[in-house]
Amino acid sequence: MIPEVLTVSQLNRLAREVLQQNFPLFWVSGEISNLTRATSGHVYFSLKDESAQVRCVMFRNRAQVVPWRLENGQQIEAQALVTLYEARGEFQLNIEGLRRAGIGALYEAYARLLERLEREGLFAAERKRGLPRFPRCVGIVSSPQAAALRDLVTTLRRRAPQLPVILYPAPVQGDGAAEKIAASILTAGERSECDVLIVARGGGSIEDLWAFNEECVARAIAACSLPVISGIGHETDTTIADFVADRRAATPTAAAELVSAGWFAATHELAALHLSLQQTMRVQLEARMQRVDLITHRLVHPGARLMSNRHALAHLKTRLAAATAHRLRREAINLERKQARLRQARPALSPAIATLALLGQRLGAATKRRLATNHARLATVAAVLAQLSPMATLQRGYSIVRDSHGKVVCASHQLSPGDAIELHFAQGQAHGHIDKTE
Repeated sequence: MIPEVLTVSQLNRLAREVLQQNFPLFWVSGEISNLTRATSGHVYFSLKDESAQVRCVMFRNRAQVVPWRLENGQQIEAQALVTLYEARGEFQLNIEGLRRAGIGALYEAYARLLERLEREGLFAAERKRGLPRFPRCVGIVSSPQAAALRDLVTTLRRRAPQLPVILYPAPVQGDGAAEKIAASILTAGERSECDVLIVARGGGSIEDLWAFNEECVARAIAACSLPVISGIGHETDTTIADFVADRRAATPTAAAELVSAGWFAATHELAALHLSLQQTMRVQLEARMQRVDLITHRLVHPGARLMSNRHALAHLKTRLAAATAHRLRREAINLERKQARLRQARPALSPAIATLALLGQRLGAATKRRLATNHARLATVAAVLAQLSPMATLQRGYSIVRDSHGKVVCASHQLSPGDAIELHFAQGQAHGHIDKTE
């Protein structure tokens, strides 16, 4: 129920609710004007055409994700909700998303061509060709000035420097680029100079990458007699050429890594095989050497060897028996003698233990007294020595003078003009020469 008399706030709120209920999220196109960026991050502007305009607001969380800088005069398509700003009663649009004008038509053309080529089977997995593991030559379709080409060549030189590269130049954007790209792809297939072909371009907007969404490029890739790798744009960019190609790489650098994967892995496998071969040969040689040594020792006739061993064993047995008997007799005699001497020399231990304890107490007391006396004497001598020390004299400002031979100078007649001297202070030394003596 609407009351008979409305306040301004009630009127504006009802108007906002009616607008929001009757206008769902939609796209509207126009030109940006009166653009203002608030310190809060919100963006305010007007969207106009030849005969009308409407106020728009894009809040910070939406404005932050726009991939280009908004400027006055730009033609855009805005996804918006109709609303009314109650505080001033102003009709406005809340902008939820933006795109440059015309991109919607590009997406529509992209989707139509994608669906048609898919129906024809150009994207079918069964027509995809495998890549050679060890290509002998790599072809690249790209612009000679493209950064993607430099990335490709740098990666190939690092991972497979022996792999030759042939460039089939073509512009990667602009008018007529698609036809020239298609012609280069067909030329590479006709010449058959390479084992695999890379179609590459760096990242960019949908308009920049549009040449790779053209039908002529897609059909040239499908008709090419060589396996084709697409390395177009960044990881998130997907073109129709990516669907038709035998393999898609996320970036041009990834395409170079993909085509050189076999050679790169073979380099590491070769190093591992080389090490394994060395180890196997070393083990085999050592085993053969040990076998030769064993055979050399076994060249003596077994009968003669056994006879010699029997004589040696009998001789050792006789010597061992005689030596053992002699040793036992001698040790028995020694044991009897030592037992007798031990019985005679056994002292009375109790008095000796008591005497030892008493002597230990006396020694401890005498040691303490002697140490105390020596400490007192040492302190006295140290004090006297400190008074007589040359360092104490030097600390008072004196110094020691030595001539060039290291002797102490006590009188001026020991020196002559020009003689070198050394001055020793309490801290450090100095060197000088005599100018005059008196």
